[in-house]
Amino acid sequence: MGKNLTKRADDYSKWYNDLVIKADLAENSGVRGCMVIKPYGFAIWEKMQAGLDNMFKETGHQNAYFPLFIPKSYLSKEASHVEGFAKECAVVTHYRLKNAEDGSGIIVDEDAKLEEELIVRPTSETIIWDTYRRWIQSYRDLPLLINQWANVVRWEMRTRLFLRTTEFLWQEGHTAHATREEAIDEAELILKIYADFAEEFMAVPVIKGTKTESERFAGAVETYCIEALMQDGKALQAGTSHFLGQNFAKAFDVKFATKKGDQQYVWATSWGVSTRLMGALIMTHSDDNGLVLPPKLAPIHVVIIPIYKGLEQLEAISEKVAPLVKSLKEKGISVKYDNRDTHKPGFKFNEYELKGVPIRIAIGQRDLENGTVELARRDTLEKRTIPAESAENEVIQLLDEIQTRLYEKAKDYRTTHTTEVDTYDEFKKVIEEKGGFISAHWDGTSATEDKIKNETKATIRCIPIEEEKTEGKCMVTGQPSAQRVLFARAY
Repeated sequence: MGKNLTKRADDYSKWYNDLVIKADLAENSGVRGCMVIKPYGFAIWEKMQAGLDNMFKETGHQNAYFPLFIPKSYLSKEASHVEGFAKECAVVTHYRLKNAEDGSGIIVDEDAKLEEELIVRPTSETIIWDTYRRWIQSYRDLPLLINQWANVVRWEMRTRLFLRTTEFLWQEGHTAHATREEAIDEAELILKIYADFAEEFMAVPVIKGTKTESERFAGAVETYCIEALMQDGKALQAGTSHFLGQNFAKAFDVKFATKKGDQQYVWATSWGVSTRLMGALIMTHSDDNGLVLPPKLAPIHVVIIPIYKGLEQLEAISEKVAPLVKSLKEKGISVKYDNRDTHKPGFKFNEYELKGVPIRIAIGQRDLENGTVELARRDTLEKRTIPAESAENEVIQLLDEIQTRLYEKAKDYRTTHTTEVDTYDEFKKVIEEKGGFISAHWDGTSATEDKIKNETKATIRCIPIEEEKTEGKCMVTGQPSAQRVLFARAY
């Protein structure tokens, strides 16, 4: 199965598409631009949800749910917000269908036009801030820390499974605070949660930073982001957190009574990650044999495959394996014992290699006689024979080792594909021949930013916030620059 994949070196984009489909993660649907997330892919997303949801709740956030539809007038209340999303919106204009009089089929009932069109949410700031006006009256109601898990629609002409689809799944947090400082602290806290999740669960190293003015979220005062580097040298924005100032509070008249008794507008944040994280996970770790999953997000940690001739051997292997399966499951390790008689062991080996199961254990008649099992790890494809009695400890240790190794390998790749340049000629040479992140000085103007983007297709991915600031001169204009920023071509 895995051998049918396009090689990364031959066509990285086709390799990615092949892998998503053949590993049973997702497929295109009957609705153009929308995807069907299949059970195995959704199982990974559920583990992502669970990890993030726990991190949100540990920091005081609660889940709620808001309507899918947003009155068009709501979007008009915050000017930069509507400008940012206007070209991506799906609009509901009618509320009823009817049969055509000529019998040709179902048509829209022209008498059922809505008094006000509804927008299928591209993001929920407007409907949520309209709601917050009713929820927030006093300083006692703050901070309000709400998250929702939902789907959104942003009309896309060019789509790619998980990375860019018209409808996608995500979480979006929306918080209200009494002071500017509290709201900024919240936005930075969420940025840290996203970075910790990416690195600790996904084994994806990320760089934390802020976006340039032209790349900020529509309606935000500041946008914080985490940026990851994929194996083809392109960057992927993996999560964003926005300090919204008082823009939405003023647009929707959300005020609170302070302890002194006066009225003030609240301060706001919003933040989100989506099923785009699935794309990041796939492209960071996987290889020409298929998916490679970090154990913390793998639906199946260990697959055990019996190699047998006849029912008697299968029963003997099953009896031998049962205590190991039971013990591992008791320790929270997901185990699948694949005793299907409809597929040969070789097929199963390829299947689970393609699906990225971290550890495979094979046991046959000779292993029964020798008290051994064959243990294979997905990340390195190494196989070795070990005593059956030590299998449990080996699995536990190996899962931790694989998780750590995947992160270190990805971090090493990022290090070797991050280049510091001082001239625009150097920049253009590196972006064409090597790719990856490029650290360079920029004069802070949108004109220079646009020039670089138009001439090289590279964008400023972020202004790093954890690196030492060193002044210099812009590689393009020679004008003063406060610090280096990070460029890359990106998804």
